[in-house]
This record gives sequence, structure tokens and C-alpha cells, in this order.
Amino acid sequence: MRTLTLPGGARVAVDTEHWHDVFAVVDRGRVQLESRTGEPGPVLDRDAGFWLRGTGVRALRNPGRRTARIRLITRNPNSGGTTMSDTLTRPTHRILGFVGRGLPAALAATVITTIAAAVVRAAGVTFEVPAGGETIPLPGFATVTGFFSLVGVVIAAALLRWSARPAERFRWTAVALTVVSLVPPFLVGAAAATIAALVGLHLVAAAVMIPLLVRGLRASAPARR
Repeated sequence: MRTLTLPGGARVAVDTEHWHDVFAVVDRGRVQLESRTGEPGPVLDRDAGFWLRGTGVRALRNPGRRTARIRLITRNPNSGGTTMSDTLTRPTHRILGFVGRGLPAALAATVITTIAAAVVRAAGVTFEVPAGGETIPLPGFATVTGFFSLVGVVIAAALLRWSARPAERFRWTAVALTVVSLVPPFLVGAAAATIAALVGLHLVAAAVMIPLLVRGLRASAPARR
């Protein structure tokens, strides 16, 4: 097994003969594939595996500042490819493991927010929305919270797959989206008590989901070197 080291911003041309029957695995940092036409291709994170033979890739580039390292594994016809297959599926296993943590978090946020809405309603808040001429039912809180919680899990899973700092990126993204979600309650013409309750329920859902998903991302992300 050989290794290829790419300092930050470095680029190395792919020699078809040299890369014949070689399976590459990103061991550290990130690597971007450059197509035969010179167009930038996908950026691969740590543990991503790929073949270059017959793919039209003409160069590898390190898009970041940290040094990237690639393991070059020459295929052994007698090995059956087990090691290469296991390496290739690691990112998928990480994402599935994270989703397994994220779905219970979404359920918890839905249940807690709905219970909080029931308590607020019992205290006398009607959740009447004059703009629509309707009163928000309790199942409505469960539906909306569940839907946006699942959206959060999808965003977090995408960052786990494609970002070098998924937990940090998700935290700031989720906080920004939470701030945006606080605006609509002020635009529907509801009573002050209803506005305050809706804002509070948004914050309850965020207070449950964001820490749990950030913790899940940190547990699922590969260790940085």
C-alpha cells in the first residue's frame, strides 16, 4: 500500500497507467476530483473511497489548507476486495448511525413541544390566528414540529457527509433558521399572548433538537487528525 500526500492547494495529475487497478481512500483532509475537461468535481471527505480508472478524472486537488493524504491500494485478485468494500461503506454507516440518533431526537422534540402547547392552552391561550380565521389545533403543533425536526435531521446528515466540521456548521445553521422561524408569529395579527406562546414553542423545539443533533454529529463524525 502506498500513500499520496497533498499539501493545501496542491494538485497532482492522474496518470492512467500509474493508477491502473488502484483503489484510493482519503485518509486525511479532503480531496477534489478534476474532470478531463478541467471542471471541478466532487469534494471527497475522509474515508471516501474511489476508483480512477475509466472515470475521466485527470487530476486530484486539495481544496483546503490542511494537508490531505490518500491511501493507494492495489487490487489483489486473490483478496476478494473485502477491505476495499468495507472502507467504501464507512461514510454510509456513519450517516445511518447518525440518522438512528436523529429520529428519536425529532420524536422527542415533537412530543415535548406538543405537551408544552397543551399546557399553554390549558392556561388560557387560544392560539387563534386572525389572519387565517382559525385556531391552531394541538395535532398541528405535532405535525409542524415533526416535519421541521426531520428537515433538521436531513440537513445535519448532509453536513455529516459533505462538511469537514458538521457539528459546528449545523449549530450555526440551525440557530439562524430558528431566528427566522420567530418572525411569522408577529405577522399573523394574533394576540400578544398567542405570539409569545408561539415564539416560546419554537424555542422549545429548537432547545431540544439542536443540542441533540450537534451531540449526534460529534459522535458520528470521524476523528480529525
